[in-house]
Parts: sequence; structure tokens; C-alpha cells
Amino acid sequence: MGAALRYRWVVLVVGTAAQASTAYFLGLAAVTPALRAHFGLGVSGVGVLIGLASAGLIPTLIPWGSAADRFGERWVMAIGLVGAAGALGGIALADDAVSAGVLLVVAGACGASVNAASGRAVMTWFPAAGRGTAMAIRQTSVPVGAALAAVALPPIADAGGVPAVFVALAVTCAAAALAVAVWIREPPGSRARSARPTAGARAVLADPRLQRLSLAGFLLVVPQFLGSVFLVEVLHEGSGVSLAVAGALLAVTQVLGALGRLVNGAWSDRAGSRLGPLRIVAAMVAAGFALAALLRPAPALLLAVVLVPAAALAISWNGLVFTTAGELAPPGRAATAMAVSNTANYVAAAGAPALGGLVAELAGWSAMLALGALAAAAALLALRHLAEPVAAPLPG
Repeated sequence: MGAALRYRWVVLVVGTAAQASTAYFLGLAAVTPALRAHFGLGVSGVGVLIGLASAGLIPTLIPWGSAADRFGERWVMAIGLVGAAGALGGIALADDAVSAGVLLVVAGACGASVNAASGRAVMTWFPAAGRGTAMAIRQTSVPVGAALAAVALPPIADAGGVPAVFVALAVTCAAAALAVAVWIREPPGSRARSARPTAGARAVLADPRLQRLSLAGFLLVVPQFLGSVFLVEVLHEGSGVSLAVAGALLAVTQVLGALGRLVNGAWSDRAGSRLGPLRIVAAMVAAGFALAALLRPAPALLLAVVLVPAAALAISWNGLVFTTAGELAPPGRAATAMAVSNTANYVAAAGAPALGGLVAELAGWSAMLALGALAAAAALLALRHLAEPVAAPLPG
């Protein structure tokens, strides 16, 4: 028993590292000048190229989640990571943007295997009382992976060019696949149950509770991405803050958001509730963005004091939704339910920056911030009267 309790932390570390290895599509933003020069692209073209990795994620999350529920997460993650490594390695040999784009779609589709499967691994190894904290640690993997990639990839690009960048990303995914194959196991007694889910994937998709939760997550992604994507623009172009200071404030926002995920996870464990903290965070995000919209013409310091915490709070909620989705699922369908929730998030992530930019161009930065406040308020309404899941202990 003691060995099993210790081993779950191995599963958490490996699952978190595997998820971090698939954050390459975010880290590529740090080497856009090199990508443009290598493939002969403009600013909009390189944006489309990077976005293709996310495009590969959206249609494959639910099938991968269903496969993890059916066959277990170990080989689902390992196979997906090997596929991502192969596609990324292929990009190192590509000479044109079209081939690179197709392979990025494949890399995103393969990397999607880790999203729900690593969450399922954490769900099955950790009891309800500590699951929120464990899932919060796992949820920090994407911002941490993106930050590490943003630091590591520029010098790699300077030394070896774009091919070296994709070779490094491929090696990272291959190493993660090996770690998963060696160290990820299912808890004793859980294999038979996970191999025969008690409900079909369609039943999970039709669950009105999961639909409302996914809608709330979809809406909360709007202020999350408006704050992350446009914070520098709002402070620099709208309030005259230097680019260096605005960039530093964005970094502070990301760090605070990652810490917020940990705090929210521990808070939900202590409170015995996921939805209670989620509702409070949604209300605070709505209030913060609304106040920032009102203060936008005010001095930059005052605006930053309000907007940075609001944007950080908008980053902090993901683990609460992800864990709730898994706990709402019928037995044996946690990965499918989490994949449904994640699909809604990625769809919103694909559209929120474009919508926010359009609103800012047509009506100004205050209107864009108000859009974030309205989306968070709508998420709060979606969560109204949603019953708390019964977080029964899962196998192991």
C-alpha cells in the first residue's frame, strides 16, 4: 500500500512532463522570425502555420480520450507521443510551408493523446481528497512547457536554424514517450474496469451536466486568451507602457496564473467542492475585466494593478473544470469526459483572439475588455444550479 501511495507521484510527474512536451505549438511563437525566414512567410502566414498544430488537436481529443478509457492511458500516450515525434522530425526535413503545415496538423493530432490520457492517469491514482491539487499540478504543465520552450528554442534556432528547432521538439516528445512506456501503470484492480466502460461515448456527450460545464469552460477561455494575447497591446498601445515593461508584466501574469492553478486545486480539496471555487473565480474574473474596461483611460499603473491580477485569475481556473469533468463522468469514461471539456476550450481558444482583435479595432480596448467580463459573467450563469459531482474514489 505504501509503495502504491508513493508511486502515484511518479505517475503525476511523468504525466505532467508528457503534457509539457506537447506544448511545442505555444513555444514556436518564440521563433516566429526564424520560421518566417526559413519558409518565406509573412506575419499572418506564420500565425496560420503555428495555429495548425491546434487545428489538429480539436477533432482528435475525444477519440483519444475514448481510446484511453478503453485501453488505458499508458500505450495511448506513448503511441501518440511517438507519432508527434515523427511528425516534428519530418518538419525538420521539410522545405516548404505547406508540407510543414500538414505535418504540424499531424503533430497536433498525435499530441492530443496526452491531454485526456494524462489527466485520466492522475484521476485514477489520486483519491478525491487530493485529486484537485494533483490535477492542478498537472494543469501547470502547459504554461511551464510553453515557457521552457520559449526560453530554449531561440538559441537553438540561432545555432542550428529551424530544422534544429524541430529536431529538439521531436527528441523531447520521443523522450516523453519512453518515460510513459517505462513508468506509467494503472492502479491494481483498475484494468478490467477501465477496459469495459459502463457507458458509451455518446452517453458522455449527451450528459447535460457535462455540456453546461463545457459551456462554462468555453466562455472562461475568452477572458483567459484576451488577457494573455492582448495584455501587452493594451498596456503598450493603449496606455503608453514600454514594450519591455509590458512584456515583463505578461510574464508575471503567466506565473501568477500557474500559481493560481495550484492554489485553486488545493482550495477545492479543502472545501470538498470544485464548483464553489470555480464560481468565485468566474465572478472575480468578470469583476476584474469590467473594472479594467472602466479604468482603461486611467493612468497605466492603475490599469496594470487591476488588469494583471484579473488576467492571472483568468488563467487559473482550468484545473477546476478539468477535474470536475472527470468526476462527472460515468465509471470508465473519465478521459472521454475530460476530452469533451478540453475540446470546448480549444475551440474557444481558436476564436477568442480573432474576435477580441476585431472588437478592439471596431470599438477600442475598453470594449475588448468588456467582452471578457461579459463572457465570464455568462460562464457564471452556465454554472448556476449545476450540481456538485460525487467524487467517489476511483480504482486505486
